[in-house]
Parts: sequence; C-alpha cells; structure tokens
Amino acid sequence: MKKVIGLGMVILTVLASPIHAAAPTPGSADDPVVTKSYLEQYVQGLGGSVGTGGGSNGLTESKIKEIIAQEMAKLPTNNGGGGTPSTGQGNAMKVVTLKAGQTILADAGSELIVRNGKTLAVSNDDNGIPDVTAGKDLAAGTVVQNNHLLIFPRDGRGVKPDLKETADVYVMVRGGYVVQNADGSKVPQ
Repeated sequence: MKKVIGLGMVILTVLASPIHAAAPTPGSADDPVVTKSYLEQYVQGLGGSVGTGGGSNGLTESKIKEIIAQEMAKLPTNNGGGGTPSTGQGNAMKVVTLKAGQTILADAGSELIVRNGKTLAVSNDDNGIPDVTAGKDLAAGTVVQNNHLLIFPRDGRGVKPDLKETADVYVMVRGGYVVQNADGSKVPQ
C-alpha cells in the first residue's frame, strides 16, 4: 500500500510541475542578452568609451546627446509627397492660410483641422478622407466640418475653400503638405 501511495505521489508531482519547454533559452535569438562587452564594443564603434564609475573616461552627457542626434539623423523621414515637412518642433501643428482658389494637399500620414470657413474635401481617387471626429470617410466634394480632425492615409488628398468662400480659410496641419493655386502652381512656403 505504501508503494502505491508513493508511486501516486511521484506521478502527481510530475504532472503538477510546470513545463518549461516553450520558454526561450536565455542568450538565444529569441531572448537576447546584452552583455557589457557587447555594449562597450558598440559604443567604441560610435567613437566613445564606457567608464566603470564616476571617472573621466566614461561617456559624457554631451557625447551621449551627440550620438543620439547622429542616430536620429539616420532615420528616414515620412515625407513621401514632396511637400513641406513638419519642422523640428516635434508634433507641433502649423497654421496655414488658404486664399480663394487654393488647395492644400496633405502628404500620407498628415493631419489637418479646418478652423474656419466652408471647405470641401479633395481626392485624386475614389477613396475618401477619414474624418476621425465624425467617424466617417469624406468623399471628394463633401463639405468638411470645422474643427474636425482629418487624417490622410495617402498623398493626393486635401481640402479647398468652397467656391462661394471669399474670406481666407485657416487650417492647422501636422505633417507634410503642398498648397496649390487654382492653376496647379505651388505656393511657396
């Protein structure tokens, strides 16, 4: 009887123990480990050195900022439409004035808010412009509501003042864009 109870305990212990077969091996490609020697080699490749304490042989704050700036400069910018990129102001929105007959075409990924006046959606294809405030797509020729956030998934879409609008229209833009006159010429920014 003791053998049966002992064997039962062993079986229960084996069945109840967690299985670690799915866990990645530390240091493998699925679970990489960054070692001190790797970090030192990487930093030396960038032209710096890693110190071991408060000594003067370590990276300074200015050197770290310089390395970060160099690495950020290597990143691609999202300005595929050739318009005016957003300035180095981070996520700041820029106020743009549209005169009668002008059209603003946003680059892919840009955001736009019409602040005043009556405007119409412009698109070079059958797809619309997402109005995230209203939760719907605006087809070409549709009236754009003021203070609604529009997001442009592709180049070639934008807004223009209604033909009856004579006053300047102000829009806020985040991202790249191009302002065109009625004849198709670009307005210098």
